[in-house]
Amino acid sequence: MLHTIIRISLFSLVLITGIVSAGGTDPTAEVEIIKFKFVPQEVTIKVGESIRWTNMEKRQYHSVWFEQTGEPEPDYLFPSDTFERTFDKAGTFPYRCGPHPKMTGTVSVE
Repeated sequence: MLHTIIRISLFSLVLITGIVSAGGTDPTAEVEIIKFKFVPQEVTIKVGESIRWTNMEKRQYHSVWFEQTGEPEPDYLFPSDTFERTFDKAGTFPYRCGPHPKMTGTVSVE
């Protein structure tokens, strides 16, 4: 039940954010996780922007792990779960799925 309340609150926050930013372009890029791939595999954004990954699989879990930064692997994303990250510095940031190391992607921040 608590999980449902948190999801509803996050959904409300996304709606409010969307309303507030309706005057400009949405700074958040979207990446879908589907058929054991990150789509698109490469994303270019500007400093301060964020990316949202959504697990579109029907039964499979994944993660979005920026292993080279030395960070621990984040929680798994189960179907319909999302993960969002804001990038505060320029550079190229490779990432992979923890349980499926052949699934890779790259974020380029300008």
